[in-house]
Amino acid sequence: MINKLFLYLQYPFVQYALIVGVLIALCSSLLGVTLVLKRFSYIGDGLSHVAFGALAVATIFRVANNTVFVMPVTIITAILLLRTGQNSKIKGDSAIAMLSVGSLAVGYLVLNVFSTSTNIAGDVCSTLFGATLILTLTEAEVFVSVIMSIVVIFIFCFFYNKIFAVTFDENFAKATGMKSDRYNLLIAVVTAIIIVLAMNLVGSLLISALVIFPALSAMRMIQNFKGVVICSAIISVICALIGMMVSILFSTPVGATIVVVNIVAFFICAGIGKVMGR
Repeated sequence: MINKLFLYLQYPFVQYALIVGVLIALCSSLLGVTLVLKRFSYIGDGLSHVAFGALAVATIFRVANNTVFVMPVTIITAILLLRTGQNSKIKGDSAIAMLSVGSLAVGYLVLNVFSTSTNIAGDVCSTLFGATLILTLTEAEVFVSVIMSIVVIFIFCFFYNKIFAVTFDENFAKATGMKSDRYNLLIAVVTAIIIVLAMNLVGSLLISALVIFPALSAMRMIQNFKGVVICSAIISVICALIGMMVSILFSTPVGATIVVVNIVAFFICAGIGKVMGR
């Protein structure tokens, strides 16, 4: 098995998958802690379905680089979702549910009505569950993923104190004069970027797991924000690497395998936390 793994690692498409997979896992874990603590983790699921709908439209119109179309649409939706969620007539969870179900339905309808592909079911399955997308990345897609991942990491590190403030006590942050709405908007935009990047790794239906599980696993053992963020990043990267290697060796779906590894990691961390008395 070791020899087989080293043999596969010599192929460029496997190297691309590992590079992008590690970066996506790292970015997802950073914002995952904030989203979980703000009880807004379900936004990942809603935005992922929006991204699926946008991807379906981009596929029909044969856009050269789907990310160029999907990412702006998802970011705009994240901004509108944040604004709508603040409206007393439509609460945040209702707005997410509306966008989630509506975008998923529209995307599937568009693919069925306008697609010229002979394997619509296979295309939809790959997009929803990330069956082979991560193993078919082009150099251009890898370059975009690396650049956007660097941008996400830079934003999180540069605005770390502000993100920490609006995560734990937004009212106090406002009282001190902080423009908390701007930083909530920043969090929504960065989350949208992560969602689009993660679609290639785990598919649109499994993105929430990539965002939530590492954060929850870290919280079982660590009790301070910075420690949880660092631990979450380590768990996420390790799970992504193990999941992709297992997938390559045993020909299992990449996205589903990574999520299962994250589930196992969660139970291990929960056990360790119980022993530690957390």
